[in-house]
Amino acid sequence: MAMTPQEKYMKAAIREAKKAQALGEVPIGCVIEYEGKIIGRGYNRRMTDHTVLAHAEIAAIRKACRNMGDWRLEGCTMYVTLEPCPMCAGAIVQARIPRVVMGCMNPKAGCAGSVLDLLHEPGFNHQAETETGVLGEECSQMLTSFFRALRSAKNAAKDLAAAPPDTGAEPETR
Repeated sequence: MAMTPQEKYMKAAIREAKKAQALGEVPIGCVIEYEGKIIGRGYNRRMTDHTVLAHAEIAAIRKACRNMGDWRLEGCTMYVTLEPCPMCAGAIVQARIPRVVMGCMNPKAGCAGSVLDLLHEPGFNHQAETETGVLGEECSQMLTSFFRALRSAKNAAKDLAAAPPDTGAEPETR
């Protein structure tokens, strides 16, 4: 079965998320499409770059603006593996991105419908159309697997710290 355009671009966002995961970052990826072409890509790099600003959406917006030669990204569609946070939702509004397609929602920090809905705030001068669930299971599973492995590694480190030290000496026998 052929992929829909939404699935094609979300697959590209998933590939970006896998780049983040390869760095040990939370696997979140984003692409911005304009007239059938990807003009911006980004993935989470907060720990790598040591800045809270290194979100996938911000990186993709920065690159798309450079490619468009404008801060306005009218006519573009953003594809992101996880619902945007408040900072990224604000950047989407500021960039005038008219459409955002999300893989899965973020019930703890999402600001495109979960915790808040900044993309449909009538007081703002711009709102974005949203679509959710495109390859949602794949996006959700990628995050679930990442956090499960992270918890497992933390528990293993705790267990190691609690174990008696290995002095390297042979045990005494009598």
